[in-house]
Amino acid sequence: MSEPTGLRELKKQRTRQALSDTAIELFLKRGFDQVSVADVAAAVEVSKPTLFRYFPAKEDLALHRIADHQGEAARVVRDREPGLSPLAALRAHFHARLDAHDPITGLNDSPIVRAFNDMLYGTPSLLARLVRYADRDEELLAEALAEVEATAKTAPAGGLTARLAAAQIITVHQRLAQENWRKLAAGDTAAGALPEAHADAELAFDLLGAGLGARYDAGARYDAGARHDGGPSAHSRGSTPARRRP
Repeated sequence: MSEPTGLRELKKQRTRQALSDTAIELFLKRGFDQVSVADVAAAVEVSKPTLFRYFPAKEDLALHRIADHQGEAARVVRDREPGLSPLAALRAHFHARLDAHDPITGLNDSPIVRAFNDMLYGTPSLLARLVRYADRDEELLAEALAEVEATAKTAPAGGLTARLAAAQIITVHQRLAQENWRKLAAGDTAAGALPEAHADAELAFDLLGAGLGARYDAGARYDAGARHDGGPSAHSRGSTPARRRP
């Protein structure tokens, strides 16, 4: 009698998570380049072919930790409140993630997150693989922006405008996260770097708005006096941050 599909999928998810968690533990302990795929497979007691069925490349074992953020920008655009522009929603979301010290923003100084980010930004092969994740984020965001254009009839068919906008937005997200990591690597704390991180984000989104505003921005700006206690946020008009993992 075969296993129910749900049980098989649960086992696969657990194996995938175990492989990633074990790999990251080994990478942080010994160094990414000093750990082989065979080392990870042996630690989890699976074969190398089995590991590669879950993760096509060694780098994916590490980047799985941020995989649940894939497509987040597209979700923010699609889930924004009526009347809120795409860029205003993305601006508000990024500021909210900064306030939450979300690791994806680079502004988190817990030892395990710092160690992971040090490994990520200090390993050329991981940075190269990260480009593929960014490419997919661009594709998903471009689809969401193209839907906005189709509804508003602000651009010709074909989606080039949406693809160009998505490329700029995703690149800005990456650069801001890397700048925040550099602040912490230089000795600052997440709390101490937070005001400058907000200012950097405002500058970046102002620049985006200057180029994309005619189609994607309503000009909403970050409010440094906004509430961060779970009450209504003033990051932008009516904006609510998208979900993040614990």
